[in-house]
Formats: sequence, C-alpha cells, structure tokens
Amino acid sequence: MYMKLEVTVLPVSDVDRAKAFYEALGFRLDVDKAASENWRAVHLTPPGSECSIMFGTGLTPAQPGSAQGLYLAVYDIEEARAELLGRGIEVSEIFHDNGGIIYHCHEGGDITHKLEGQERKPGLHPERASYGSFATFSDPDGNGWVLQEIQQRLPGR
Repeated sequence: MYMKLEVTVLPVSDVDRAKAFYEALGFRLDVDKAASENWRAVHLTPPGSECSIMFGTGLTPAQPGSAQGLYLAVYDIEEARAELLGRGIEVSEIFHDNGGIIYHCHEGGDITHKLEGQERKPGLHPERASYGSFATFSDPDGNGWVLQEIQQRLPGR
C-alpha cells in the first residue's frame, strides 16, 4: 500500500498572525478560504515539500501551540538557520546529541533527550552525519518545529 502524508493541521489563536509568520518563513500560500466567520482554512507548503500545513478557524479543537515535533528536513542546516534568522525568525543554535540514538521528546517547541547517556551538545554532529544535527524554533503560538539536517536519506526513504 502506498501512503503519503499530505497535510498537518496546526492549532493557532490568530490566523492572520500565523499566516504572516509562515509566509515570512518562505512557505507558499496555496489556499486562504473562508466559508463563514466560523470557518476559514489557510493552507501553506514549505519550499520543496510535498507535505503542507493548514490552520484556520473551526478546523481543530486542539489548543493553540500544542503541535510539537514538526520536522523540516534541510540539506544544509547552517544555511537554513542563517536564512531563517535573516527572515527575522528566532532559531536555536545548532546542536547534536552524543548518544547516537535519535530519541527525543518535544516540550515547548524544543527537544529534550530522554535516554540515559544521551545529551544535547552544541554545534554540528562531529561527522556531519545525516539525521544528526538540529535547530529548533516555534511559531507565535508555540507550535514547535525542528530543523534536521539530512544530506543522504536512509534506504527506502
């Protein structure tokens, strides 16, 4: 069976503020449609992605800011971080973990390591291994995003 993630719904408190934030990130606006004052959908797509985000009015009962661990794969994390900073987005410093096992818990838009012996270390992964370097940021509501450097995908991905 073939399946592909198409859209992730984000809970936001202010649709226009969220729209401006994601457009400032460089996401492409695909749809902004209101059927009534109680229903509006804004659909945007990150550059180069096949998966989009959607938020609006009347779309989800989730609390604004409750979406955590939303990953954006980037080829060069230093370049991606610099571009976001240049667009006025607050982004954490680049970091990696020293445990070699990627297992994270996402709390408040950031990554917390949950395995014994695993801890966050500053800077790029020492071998610049794919899936090994990260930076985080949050939207105005606190929905948490992770930049993850992937220069070579795992087989079958």
